[in-house]
Amino acid sequence: MAIKRGMGKFVVGNILVTAALRFGEREAFYCSSTERRFNFRQVNERCNRLANGLSEMGLKKGDVVAFLTTNRVEIVETFFALAKTGLIGIPLNYRLAKPELLGLMRGLNTRALICEAGFADIAAEASQDLPALSHLVMIGADNLPLGASEKPAPQHYEKLLDSSDAGEPQVEIEEADPFYFNLTSGTTGMPKCYVLTQYNNATLMNMFHAFDLSQRDVILTVFPMFGRVGFAWAVAGMMYGIRHVIMNFDVVRSLKLIERERITISNLVPTMMAMILGNEELARHDLSSLRALVFAGAMLPATIREEIATKIKVPIYEYYGLQETGTLVVSTPDDRMRSPGSVGRAILHTEVRVVNDKGDVLAPGLIGEIVGRSPGSATAYHENPEKSNEIFRDGWVHTGDLGTLDEEGYLTIRGRKKDMIVTGGQNVYAADVEDVIMSCPEVLDCAVIGLPDELWGERVTAVVVPLPGAAVTPESIATHCRQQLAGFRVPKQVILQTQALPRTPTGKVQKFILVERHRPPA
Repeated sequence: MAIKRGMGKFVVGNILVTAALRFGEREAFYCSSTERRFNFRQVNERCNRLANGLSEMGLKKGDVVAFLTTNRVEIVETFFALAKTGLIGIPLNYRLAKPELLGLMRGLNTRALICEAGFADIAAEASQDLPALSHLVMIGADNLPLGASEKPAPQHYEKLLDSSDAGEPQVEIEEADPFYFNLTSGTTGMPKCYVLTQYNNATLMNMFHAFDLSQRDVILTVFPMFGRVGFAWAVAGMMYGIRHVIMNFDVVRSLKLIERERITISNLVPTMMAMILGNEELARHDLSSLRALVFAGAMLPATIREEIATKIKVPIYEYYGLQETGTLVVSTPDDRMRSPGSVGRAILHTEVRVVNDKGDVLAPGLIGEIVGRSPGSATAYHENPEKSNEIFRDGWVHTGDLGTLDEEGYLTIRGRKKDMIVTGGQNVYAADVEDVIMSCPEVLDCAVIGLPDELWGERVTAVVVPLPGAAVTPESIATHCRQQLAGFRVPKQVILQTQALPRTPTGKVQKFILVERHRPPA
């Protein structure tokens, strides 16, 4: 007998509809940058108004809408409005350089841009350079004159909401419908761009269940909400009916908000934590409401962990996964006691293996590549079959990370096959930076590596061989990079050398030699 699929659907918009119904007048968000508070019913109504306003412009299911904004409630509203209409989002990383942002929007055939007023220069250039862009909505520009003669003619965000219907959009949404493009790199972004579906984003509860989340919590999100992690916490707040404080990271303001809003849990990167621990304001604030801090696994230096234990005295959760997989494993405080060196065990509905180059599962304790899968996993890169076939194979996502699993299922990270640097929570692909440095006419050769750094986790470091007689300085290399790369990709250290880079017989740079040569003393 054929087994039929259930009649219910995992779609993102339903999360907000249910939250409005169940939690109604309870406070959902405090938007710290604008000092506004919204309850669950208001958030749902505002999302509906935005969704219907976009539809009234002529945008329809499958059209691409980019949005460029810092952490404020409008970014959450945009995500959910797109989810309810079937429009496909591009949440843009405001840290990228203007050519990168324009390249992403052009490559994905963007029809509309929702943009915070602080990025008006990018909106203006996009209006001129992107032929497919037919609609522009400006956030926080209510007191600014917007020229109707521009093409497209900009609209005020709040005025659009005021003039639009508050009813639920009448669009049929399916689990497999694309929700938004997640962008993980690069000068054009295309090689590492993939679609996340409604299903991928409506099935996130397993991650937050592992953090023991409940309605008694108060979330502080300082992660940029254009990224998958930041938005995931917004979804968690909706699922559990949790009050959520969103802000753009600032050390002193974070401390004030934790105390004033009685924050119980927050997801940070080690760089943020290092800044907090080193700030003289720390001792002046009451952080007793905190019950947990959450970090990405295998990134938290022992020195920071020890300082948290002595200065804040709060339990730590850690997690591991790729943007492509979502969270795969979580280490709880109990896990940390049982297996201190691991990043935890697989969470609900996820699977993790360690395999050799042939894909064979390895015995406990043997080092191999980590592969995983979960309901949050993507299945392919956008218009990049070669990259897709490399990473998404045989029903598993091949992470490029090396690790071991023990008999109890604890995963320990042993290194990376990928040539990627993680600095301040941002992924930097060495090849992207090397391409820019090699475009400098005074450079003969270069290699970009990551060196340990107490503040940033890894320091983007360029080892550069200048052309004989060229007037190259570390400053000139950094300046050249700043003109073409986002700030977090610009090398924080440039090492000049006259000798050739160490290479294998096939010509590949032996970066491990450079790392050992230039690693700071322990």
